[in-house]
Amino acid sequence: MSAVSSNLSGSRPASGAAPTFVLVHGSGSSSFMWAPVQRELALLGHRSFAVDLPGHGLDAQYPVAYQAPQDLAAWANEPSTLAGVSLRDNVGMVVDIVRRVAEHGPVVLVGASLGGTTISGVGNTVPELVDRLVYISAWSCVELANPIEYMQTPEFGASLLAPLAALNVGDPAHVGAGRANYRTSDPVLLAALKEATMADVSDEQFRAFLNILQPDESIAVMMSDARVHADTWGTIARTYIRLTGDRSLPIAMQDRLITEADALTPGNPYDVHTLDTTHAGFLFRAEEVAAILGKLPV
Repeated sequence: MSAVSSNLSGSRPASGAAPTFVLVHGSGSSSFMWAPVQRELALLGHRSFAVDLPGHGLDAQYPVAYQAPQDLAAWANEPSTLAGVSLRDNVGMVVDIVRRVAEHGPVVLVGASLGGTTISGVGNTVPELVDRLVYISAWSCVELANPIEYMQTPEFGASLLAPLAALNVGDPAHVGAGRANYRTSDPVLLAALKEATMADVSDEQFRAFLNILQPDESIAVMMSDARVHADTWGTIARTYIRLTGDRSLPIAMQDRLITEADALTPGNPYDVHTLDTTHAGFLFRAEEVAAILGKLPV
């Protein structure tokens, strides 16, 4: 557990106050994805706050050309509102939220997938305000700078993301972001996307999830230096929830990230839990996820 100290708004509550779970989404997603987990946390009596990172959620960009019928040619030339959004922007937003939440008690900061880079940055910046970090099949970069670099390693070889490049629309250099057409009607692409992200749910559940995704994501966030620091991030208690059926961020990569972090701070290793589900399938196992979160010491 990190040391308790004063924040910019005043002193933190005394030990024994109930924690708040601050939930950070991954690529192409938003606070909406956390609704099932938040419901289960509420039923267990826990507070939670789901973040919309800059340009996400109700601030997301959904051009007319993305609607049905789609105009892919026009959409490919539409500049992204996420152009120029950096990992520093994401971290700054969440730091501000954590400062406010910490006034009411302990903070458990949870990140899924690409959201791991943001919670790592927060841990590097304000370790005294975070009582536990939780990664749900999420990127916690140690030896290499960012997810793009880790994707070149053997542990990423089992990932099924590569064929999904066919979903991409436009030139990222021109658009200013990665852009994926989650409203495609191509059955081959849809089947490949389901297999990569949530093969263990029904087709109806998969399509429902697709409809809360947003097409653009900042390339700069994925390419920024997201390495954790032993003297700040490394002082915070941390948990990793492994997803054994994950074919986006394979279990071999998850285990590599855990091993690297534990080697960095051997006196403060990950508390590891495992669920037999997929990259986004854990959202349909929300009761189990909430049960793990609710029992974590803070």
